[in-house]
Amino acid sequence: MSDVQATKEIDARGSFCPGPMMELIRVVRSSEVGDVVAVLSNDQGSRRDIPTWVEKAKHELVGIETLDGYDRIVVKKLH
Repeated sequence: MSDVQATKEIDARGSFCPGPMMELIRVVRSSEVGDVVAVLSNDQGSRRDIPTWVEKAKHELVGIETLDGYDRIVVKKLH
């Protein structure tokens, strides 16, 4: 997953729910279709909340990987 190249990356480490997801929504809204956005988050709620939002918003969850004390959540904008 580390090899997935993101168009944009959000460093939300140190931010707590709903901060990382709100940042993702803001960036996805201003992105182009096909852009890949990675969120770096050490908030455990992000592992659950972001995939739920991605499904509801009908985008693609590329994947989630756990790195050194944080998660990298990768989303592709589909529309």
